[in-house]
Amino acid sequence: MKYDILEGLGVVLLALGAQGAIRQLIDHDNAGLLGWLPGGFAAGITVYVLAIVIGAVVAGWAHGAAKAVGRRR
Repeated sequence: MKYDILEGLGVVLLALGAQGAIRQLIDHDNAGLLGWLPGGFAAGITVYVLAIVIGAVVAGWAHGAAKAVGRRR
């Protein structure tokens, strides 16, 4: 159960990061959720890309861990 929740949170983080990065790449002035972040375009796109990577890693790890637990039972 905990792996399902972690996988879901990873997918949400991945989706938010991806839509934010795409939005900022298309319209540099629209920072979306990170409008408060100082540093402009470079800082915003860096945080969005980090969110994509972290979300993908967490979702992938949780999916693999859930499958491993399922095989042992």
